[in-house]
Amino acid sequence: MLPLVYGGGRDNASKLCLSGTLDPAAVRGKIVLCDRGVNARVEKGAVVKAAGGAGMVLANTAASGEELVADSHLLPAVAVGRLVGEKIRAYAARGGRPMAMLSFGGTVLGVRPSPVVAAFSSRGPNTVVPEVLKPDMIGPGVNILAGWSGVAGPTGLAKDGRRTHFNIISGTSMSCPHISGVAALLKAAHPDWSPAAIKSALMTTAYIVDNTNSSLRDAADGSLANPFAYGAGHVDPQKALSPGLVYDISTNGYVAFLCSLDYSPPHIQVITKMSNITCPKKFRPGDLNYPSFSVVFKQKSKRVMRFRRELTNVGPAMSVYNVKISSPESVRVTVIPAKLVFKKVGQKQRYYVTFASKASQGSVKPDFGWISWVSNEHVVRSPVAYTWKM
Repeated sequence: MLPLVYGGGRDNASKLCLSGTLDPAAVRGKIVLCDRGVNARVEKGAVVKAAGGAGMVLANTAASGEELVADSHLLPAVAVGRLVGEKIRAYAARGGRPMAMLSFGGTVLGVRPSPVVAAFSSRGPNTVVPEVLKPDMIGPGVNILAGWSGVAGPTGLAKDGRRTHFNIISGTSMSCPHISGVAALLKAAHPDWSPAAIKSALMTTAYIVDNTNSSLRDAADGSLANPFAYGAGHVDPQKALSPGLVYDISTNGYVAFLCSLDYSPPHIQVITKMSNITCPKKFRPGDLNYPSFSVVFKQKSKRVMRFRRELTNVGPAMSVYNVKISSPESVRVTVIPAKLVFKKVGQKQRYYVTFASKASQGSVKPDFGWISWVSNEHVVRSPVAYTWKM
């Protein structure tokens, strides 16, 4: 057991363990409680060590909730969630002689619920193009154990002289290679698939249920997440290899999309390297043949929105798909036709969706639903996000 100190400095900045805020006389040989936030987690450990601290308890605040992220700290350290952190803060502030001890409790397997949406994961809606739902999907990106080059220490700090063959880190930097690897797997299995077809397969086969059979939850506060947090869901490599149908997009489709965003033909030529650019007269950003829908209702002018989508058969030659609609009470959804019959591989079929807002005038919160095409072998599911703008 060692003495526990919280705020071992002149002001509240010391509670965050910012550089230069800890008084060595107050923390030397003690375990220091640090609030998460402002500076990097591993930097906090470096600050504590430089001040002579023996160990660190890194406590989440409301911003990070209950999400715990593993770091290769420069000194013995333990990370705790917000609720436990509040109890430790109260104990440290109670007075007397607070004591603490850090000990390894062993590896935990079968964590439930899992997976969850990382608290730091980027969220929708899409502020640049509201008519395209973002994010697309989520993948593993928290506490990823993998090989480490040894060019830098495991914290990435210049003062970290350690060199290891493995490290455990988190972030988009970890989810991106997972998704990229799955995309490479799909490209190897289906060399003729376009990038749009690969993305479609990843999205329409993603799952939205965790290992407790509950909808995916948000690690920040434990609440149920939605497509603004996980997009189409968590990537499923095995199912993505056989999606049944894909939403493919041609080069001309992307050109029309750029035109709808008011890019000029010269600008589009720079992006696409194409010599001749012709913009269609009528094309909205939401008309892109995307595997998801983002329906933006303008309260007075646009109460009904119509979209067209095209599906390409990449499954069995003969297959029949029936539509299944899940929508909030505030929206009426109609899909025509309600059945798609494919007679050969590569065949394309179009369908049309009408979204009619039934919400009354006034402030309406975003809502969500799904459009799925179901056969005997496959479920091709697309998330739908609804937003209302005054």
